[in-house]
Amino acid sequence: MPSTSEAAALLSAGAVRTRCEIVSEAVRRRETRYFRLVPDRLDDAVRRVVDVTRRRYPDLAVPHHSRWRHFSTGGIDRAALIAPGADATETARARIDLAIISVLLDAGAGPHWRYHDVETGQILSRSEGLAVASLRAMQTGLFSADPANPWRADAEALAQITPARLARAFQHAAGNELVGFEGRASLLRQLGEECAASPSLFGAPARLGRLYDYWAGRDEPLPAAEVLRTLLHAFGAIWPGRISLAGVPLGDCGQHPAIPGDGLVPFHKLCQWLAYSLIEPLEAGGLRVVELDGLTGLAEYRNGGLFLDCGVIAPRDPGVLQRPLDALSEPVVEWRALTVTLLDHLAVLVRERLGKNAGDFPLHRVLEGGSWAAGREIALERRDGSPPLTVVSDGTLF
Repeated sequence: MPSTSEAAALLSAGAVRTRCEIVSEAVRRRETRYFRLVPDRLDDAVRRVVDVTRRRYPDLAVPHHSRWRHFSTGGIDRAALIAPGADATETARARIDLAIISVLLDAGAGPHWRYHDVETGQILSRSEGLAVASLRAMQTGLFSADPANPWRADAEALAQITPARLARAFQHAAGNELVGFEGRASLLRQLGEECAASPSLFGAPARLGRLYDYWAGRDEPLPAAEVLRTLLHAFGAIWPGRISLAGVPLGDCGQHPAIPGDGLVPFHKLCQWLAYSLIEPLEAGGLRVVELDGLTGLAEYRNGGLFLDCGVIAPRDPGVLQRPLDALSEPVVEWRALTVTLLDHLAVLVRERLGKNAGDFPLHRVLEGGSWAAGREIALERRDGSPPLTVVSDGTLF
């Protein structure tokens, strides 16, 4: 029988990197069912990432890969709206509140949904639309239990979120459908319940932003991998229908026959995206976050789509690109595992082309510079911006 310590070991970025590499090695040996690697095509992906990075950041001063880039879409500093008049500590809490809510709602929106940001007149879609919609929802107090202070995400308010209220906030309607909005509402309710059940992390009454106080009690710098570990243990139970091991919910974790024994392959995409997105509010609040390369690249459809569209990852049967796939199915797990491993290889080659080293151009800058934007760009060239694989989303994965 597996032990809780074996299960807990999968709740780490190290486990993501190690197990994805095992799957990737099996693909290289042509022992898997769905994909093969075409190493000669990696240069095309590298070229695209370098070109996009130079275009977006000509001085190569690439910021963090985080949700905060999406809040400022269109050159508008919406982050300046958060918690007006608050001190640095309360501002950090409010920004953590927003980052957690916004990232957990940042699963694929679907190709047809749009958000009209009334205050600016912008029409936004996909990740940027979801980001701005979540910020505007918080601005109205949707997630706050204190009517006098909208810039909060309290367990009490989250536990009462309904699909109808979330649908209104995100402008979900006939002809403007947001994929998986009911699943998103359920996720927020679960989040509120888990938050209330963990006063050591979230205080009493419970609030997401109290994680700032939990981490601020340290005497030493905060490793990024420790941020992730805390998030995975805090939020592991909020996702419905996921794999558990020895009673420990594993969150974003699939199975693949290339892994001996339990067959489990963790990805933790949303929690890693959240860990990246918490660095800026934590640092603005006076904490020092270190060892950012302790996190991995993100196994989602922009990064993974870049490798598929460039031909680095090639399907054994092209039909796999045509049929809808469950997000936890074997071909999707295989694709995502390859994506994590290839991002590490891509980062080395991108740095070489840019004349940078790992110290001044860590993985998160490659992602931001970067691989995510290049994946979106090639998807727009080849299709309507949709990913090359059709993954059925419930609004809670990636």
